[in-house]
Amino acid sequence: MSEPAFDRAASELDRWADQHQPEQPGALAPRVSAVGLGEFLARDIPPREMLLAPWLPKSGLAMVYAPRGIGKTWFAIYIALAVASGGEFLGWKAPAPIRVLYLDGEMPAVALQERLAIGVASGYEVAAPGSLSIITPDMQPDFRPMPDLSTPEGHLLLEPHTDAADLIVVDNIATLCRSGKENEGESWLAVQGWALRMRAMGKSVLFVHHAGKGGQQRGTSRREDVLDTVIALKYAKGDDAPQGARFELHFEKNRGFFGDDAKAREVSLISDENGNTTWGWQHLNDSTFDRVVDLLNEGLSQKEVAIELEINKGTVSKYARKAKEAGLLTSDKGGK
Repeated sequence: MSEPAFDRAASELDRWADQHQPEQPGALAPRVSAVGLGEFLARDIPPREMLLAPWLPKSGLAMVYAPRGIGKTWFAIYIALAVASGGEFLGWKAPAPIRVLYLDGEMPAVALQERLAIGVASGYEVAAPGSLSIITPDMQPDFRPMPDLSTPEGHLLLEPHTDAADLIVVDNIATLCRSGKENEGESWLAVQGWALRMRAMGKSVLFVHHAGKGGQQRGTSRREDVLDTVIALKYAKGDDAPQGARFELHFEKNRGFFGDDAKAREVSLISDENGNTTWGWQHLNDSTFDRVVDLLNEGLSQKEVAIELEINKGTVSKYARKAKEAGLLTSDKGGK
């Protein structure tokens, strides 16, 4: 971190600490607090509540990343709508409505409006005032730039809005965390400090990010260190869903949940002629089995199916036997 940036961060820390001093005259709160083991174990620390079970907890930090054009903003918008309305998305349930702040860094306002309207029309009732607030570039006074979460100034500009939110969606890192070099871990420290402060205040943050050319999240992997959940959206093998999108969802980091909850999924987003959207999902193993059966019935050999779906030939052979036993194969190439 450069010296001016360090000085600004230190000044912000001093300001924040001064605001949180105790009211007793002459008493100063310690800048760093330590707790002994006995006292720590005796503390009544409530279990973490879920904002969207099982992967987005209260006071939680998460990230979803994907290549361009795969549907990550659609995904983030529906997460925001589900949590703000106390609804459900892809089988994940929000137990109660909470306040959501959606920070958009790049979408034209009209496009974001259209997507939110489609989501609301899908049945998400966000009725309470302030349940879902949006900050977007096209609606800033005097054409001012969006706040930069990599700077103390950006944190202060957003503070009145983040103070009023329980979940903050940052869409996306590239446009809202602009200072420093993306592939240097040190450049992430200011954003990480802000996110940890949000967590300490009982708030959750969902970061939206781009995938790099190699398929991993773009830039430094240091971003993942403090996160509870990391979700990767990847192109599904085979043809895209008609009039929509289909992608694979992988939990690359899953703190506090496992088993079926953490299994990879295939997700589809279908749009009809009226602009309505329908989401569907199934576990990836089930989806792969269905595609193997379809391709075998189209006359492809097992070797050709393995190449087409980019999976092991042994997996194709296993699924072929299972399909044959279930009477699902109509092609004589199914067992070859």
